[in-house]
Amino acid sequence: MKAILVREFGEPEVMRLEEAPDPKPAAGQVLVRVEAAGVNPVDAYIRAGRYGPRERPYTPGSDAAGRIEAVGEGVEGWKEGDRVYTAGAISGAYAEKALCESRQVYPLPEGVSFAQGAALGVPYGTAYRALFQRARALAGDVVLVHGASGGVGTAAVQLARAGGMTVIGTAGSEEGRRLASEQGAHHVLDHHDEGHFQAALDATGGRGVDVIIELLANENLGKDLTILSQHGRVAVIGSRGEVTIDPREALAREAEVYGVMLRAATEREREGAYRAITAGLENGALKPIVGRELPLEEAPQAHREVMEGPAYGKRVLIP
Repeated sequence: MKAILVREFGEPEVMRLEEAPDPKPAAGQVLVRVEAAGVNPVDAYIRAGRYGPRERPYTPGSDAAGRIEAVGEGVEGWKEGDRVYTAGAISGAYAEKALCESRQVYPLPEGVSFAQGAALGVPYGTAYRALFQRARALAGDVVLVHGASGGVGTAAVQLARAGGMTVIGTAGSEEGRRLASEQGAHHVLDHHDEGHFQAALDATGGRGVDVIIELLANENLGKDLTILSQHGRVAVIGSRGEVTIDPREALAREAEVYGVMLRAATEREREGAYRAITAGLENGALKPIVGRELPLEEAPQAHREVMEGPAYGKRVLIP
């Protein structure tokens, strides 16, 4: 099979398309023929060597969608030809085939394309964990989603709307703001406008935002605390540096700030999240947005686009 291999950490160009042996599923494993693979910022951090030691060569990626090609001994519930999306991969997703634990694959409804399926694992899993498992968002809450036009952002908007919440979304381009509105955001703001925090507060009638989904904490966290409601919560998904905050803003509101890391979820939390996501796909509440499809060999370009933006839906690779 053809697969992207990383033999040394570095810039995107260290990813090269090469021939690799076809994986074979052992007990409890399945082999997925990949029709599309999702590209996530975490893939770029790992490729750059920022997430600690990792054996090389390796194939990047954890999110894919395709069909089951083979099942290992003892696997129940899956058969050859089943449509699936992955939330994790043993052998990496940037390849024509991906080896997965059977618990890492979930059914992909017929109405959902493979490219959309590749946009699910990390973005929707992270958004669900941030919104429901960490920030404990409830119907009736006002939720602010920073970066509402990217993969995680659009997922958070859709999940919040499906959960009966009022959604405020921010984006940095007119196209991104239009997308956030189309996905269900009640109020859409330009996050390049210095007044957008006040505008978000005004949208609540001055009461404050109950939950903030924060994808760039180094720029926003200090200001986030000033627009929270009493007992408001911030779920921090991403940050690209340090930040200074005034703890008194948190004290006055008895606010809470949560770190969100999908890989820290328990097996029960993980299973619950993806069961809920699959149900949302089946009933049409969740519709992943694919911003751009690129050939597998253009993985370096996909990494540059994911890290440099602007964010608009999900980048996926097509083997």
